[in-house]
Amino acid sequence: MSYSLLLVEDHKELAATTGEYLELCGYIVDYAMDGNTGLNLALENSYDALILDVMLPGFDGFEVCQQVRKNGKSDVPILMLTARDQLEDKLEGFDAGADDYLIKPFDFEELDARLKAIIRRHKGELDSKVLVIDQLEFDPKTMQVKRAGELLKLSPTGLHILKLLMRKSPQLVTREELERELWGDIPPNSDVLRSHLYNLRKVVDKPFDKQLIQTIPSLGLKIVG
Repeated sequence: MSYSLLLVEDHKELAATTGEYLELCGYIVDYAMDGNTGLNLALENSYDALILDVMLPGFDGFEVCQQVRKNGKSDVPILMLTARDQLEDKLEGFDAGADDYLIKPFDFEELDARLKAIIRRHKGELDSKVLVIDQLEFDPKTMQVKRAGELLKLSPTGLHILKLLMRKSPQLVTREELERELWGDIPPNSDVLRSHLYNLRKVVDKPFDKQLIQTIPSLGLKIVG
């Protein structure tokens, strides 16, 4: 099966070699050199995933990601491709709605594996049963999360983590299980999972008096009512 991608990268040589490799892997690749063009293509077309560089002419990658999520109301998988490797930059990317983050220079094989992981996760079959813990509700059909009747806004990766924690509740889920579920056999560095968990807690627990997501030091996490 061929997946359609939008690659937004202003470095011509890198874009050309990346696009050629992905096409050899069977992807159908559209290309944009700046954020404005990339945003227009992302809003006008349907893609299986977006690959966004951060440093772009016009809108930067973070802005494109935010606009796709906000104005496009799209949950298309988004992978940020950038030379910026500080934790703050990763957090900004995930806050904008990115699903994964790959640091330049990178191996093409890892890019392919990461893309397949986020696309597979996005297209995965959903259980129909609504998950409920305390006042937290997750509806797999609509992918909506509510707590105390309030609709919560989570990234696609945050939704996937929460769904796994709620399905396994009250059992512990190890970090290795989370990484394997999210990224298969090629997990990123630990900062990426930490960033996703930080954002998940910020939405699910921080605004409320009772903390549902519990960390068990050196073991993993669980969610209990």
